[in-house]
Amino acid sequence: MHLGYGKWQIQGRHFQRPARARVHSTRGILIAALLLIVGCRGGGAPDAGRGPAARPPSILLVTLDTTRADAIGPEAGRVETPAFNALAARAMRFRQAYATAPETLPSHSSLMTGLYPAGHGVHENGRFLSTGHPVLAEQLRQRGYQTAAFVSAFVLARRFGLARGFDVYDDGLPSGAVERTSKATTDRALEHLARAGAQPQLLWVHYFDPHTPYAPAEPFRSRHADRPYFGEIEAMDAELGRLVQAFEQMVARQGATPAIIVASDHGEGLGDHGELQHGNLLYQPTMRVPLVLIGPGVRAGVTDTPVSIRRIFHTVLDWAGIGSAASLRGGSTEVVLGEAMKPFLSYGWQPQIMAVQGGLKAIFAGRLETYDLGADPDETRNLGAGTSLPSLMRKALDDYPVPSIETGGSPTALSDEARRSLASLGYVSGTAAPLVRSDAPRPADMAALFPVVDAASTLFVQERFAEAIPLLKKILAKDPHNLDAALRLATSHSSLGQDAQALEAFRTAAAIAPKSVDARLYLALHYARGAGWTQAVPILERIVDEQPERLAAIEGLASVREKQGRLPEAIALRQRAHALEAPAASELVNLGRLAMEAGQTTAAIDALEKARSQQGSSFTHDLELGVLYLDARRLPEARAALDRVPASHPAYPMALFKRAQVSVLLNEPDRGHRIARAKQHADATTRELIARERLFRQ
Repeated sequence: MHLGYGKWQIQGRHFQRPARARVHSTRGILIAALLLIVGCRGGGAPDAGRGPAARPPSILLVTLDTTRADAIGPEAGRVETPAFNALAARAMRFRQAYATAPETLPSHSSLMTGLYPAGHGVHENGRFLSTGHPVLAEQLRQRGYQTAAFVSAFVLARRFGLARGFDVYDDGLPSGAVERTSKATTDRALEHLARAGAQPQLLWVHYFDPHTPYAPAEPFRSRHADRPYFGEIEAMDAELGRLVQAFEQMVARQGATPAIIVASDHGEGLGDHGELQHGNLLYQPTMRVPLVLIGPGVRAGVTDTPVSIRRIFHTVLDWAGIGSAASLRGGSTEVVLGEAMKPFLSYGWQPQIMAVQGGLKAIFAGRLETYDLGADPDETRNLGAGTSLPSLMRKALDDYPVPSIETGGSPTALSDEARRSLASLGYVSGTAAPLVRSDAPRPADMAALFPVVDAASTLFVQERFAEAIPLLKKILAKDPHNLDAALRLATSHSSLGQDAQALEAFRTAAAIAPKSVDARLYLALHYARGAGWTQAVPILERIVDEQPERLAAIEGLASVREKQGRLPEAIALRQRAHALEAPAASELVNLGRLAMEAGQTTAAIDALEKARSQQGSSFTHDLELGVLYLDARRLPEARAALDRVPASHPAYPMALFKRAQVSVLLNEPDRGHRIARAKQHADATTRELIARERLFRQ
């Protein structure tokens, strides 16, 4: 994919930019304007004192999820945030700091790599940061730092790629929960600080409180009963104060120098520009964020120089003595960029790119919007495409790469459980790669549909299909070419057993995108769950051949192989799926039973052992495991497994019978008692087995 002169070339299609918005030719996809600082020294920037101290500072990085710049700090109006204000009073505070994307994982990926999403490839939540991108903790650990992270939500779980390089990556959440409070996270971080070693520390703490649903604890709930979002901000600020105090006490014990960065990953719409939450638009409420910096070589003050939070990466490297390029300790200015690709990747709407230079902001999404932030900070007056943009700003907009649908489409390697976890946080992605269309709507023009899309997506992932159907129809009425909505509508009808309605919706999806692999896949999955499952076989075989890592296709083909009685192939496909995505315990149990039925004892034992390690005391398949151990002549393990089978188990007589067999084979002193007990509690099945068992006649 290449952004050419004045056009976006995506999958062989061209989206013609307005003539006034055309710019000069590019030099390639990832130009220096995307990854390095552009320009020269700027006024009001931090002190440029260079050179790390003889002993590198210990560094605290705090990320405040979903926190608007105008919702915290000394200029925040109705919100009281004394901890943040105290930091701001002795920090360099950036009043024009910007997120790289209005979603948690892409923005944090930029913090940890120093790259825009176009550089690191994570454009929306639920993706995976490639191991090819070195992350902050890896580099500091190589310099002798002890590294620890404490994150507060599933969206930053280690599975998504940010845990590399951390000695401690605490993403443990309460059972069944997808987030934890700032108080719970602070408690864990303080336990770590109390036992921190003498070496320099990198501590990253992530707070998630201001994210919807807003449910602050008292007294913050009552104080902001009408706008609980601000109650969450105040509750989080109290924990920030506790964390900073403990960190500075730890640094004092070390005799070291503290360095502190507090920033948000993105803001919250709160209804501005028609967006209640975040992820869809690039306006100030979701993209301008708080940022304060305290540490060696930084003087206290306030700057209005626009900066990107991706430079936090470079600043930490600078403090650690690794390199000073692009550090916020310097005074370089830049064209600040940002993107919001979720509507494009999920629904095929226009891609969105933002650029800020000085007091001017531009957003390109099908057409150019420009705003004078000094005179119009709320972006109420669009100056239009005719505005004369600085040349570097124009070039940066023109050269910013748009992800291809093939590589940037919806996450396909997420389990249903992971999708439900993200959905419970309000993060949902499309189930299919969208149709790319020249007449795609601008996300800003679809703002009234955002709540409907979010609600429908959440209901679908939660498998509340009957409730999702009317909302999906409403989306299609407004956006008839929305392939994701059409496929979700078809799948909803299919899941409810409404065959005629499902097939009609699948025909609609095929008409929208005749060449869509997703349309073929979901139709095949519809066939696979019903009486006409044989129609799914050739479709799934072809898709697995074309896309060998397509998880849903592999699982669908495995299910029809089971129906065909081709169990070895079904087992191999299940194992292949598990290699792509760590399976849930229930999936491992199903694999174990399937392998047991096929006589693959080793594979069955492996699957059930993994399930037991996940479930612990709630594991209920010790009988099967004991029988398998016995078959493999792993007698001590068979004894232990069968002894764990409770008397309440419906097949307890079988457990007693098998346990008696093991007792004889191990020549246990109480083997006679074991046989007698098996006879005493025998049912119709085991009574006959006992009568024929030669071991018992010995």
